[in-house]
Amino acid sequence: MQNLGNTQFFNVQTEPETGVKVVLETVYDALNEKGYNPVNQIVGYIMSGDPTYITSHNGARSMIMKVERDELVDELLTSYIKSNGWH
Repeated sequence: MQNLGNTQFFNVQTEPETGVKVVLETVYDALNEKGYNPVNQIVGYIMSGDPTYITSHNGARSMIMKVERDELVDELLTSYIKSNGWH
């Protein structure tokens, strides 16, 4: 029987090819290829959760739906902070 008095830890290691950064790059490229403004479309998806903001071209819609929206925001903000030398 398990000891229910202790907290269990669960840690998922993300494979590099399915990481949030790769998903964002793939989605950005797919939106750009289809003639959309990638920034506007990604922001629309993050704010609303509506996957129709993302094209299905190159599997972009199904890819982005496998990532939690807060993970997308985290990756974008982390990248922004690093690129501005704040971290």
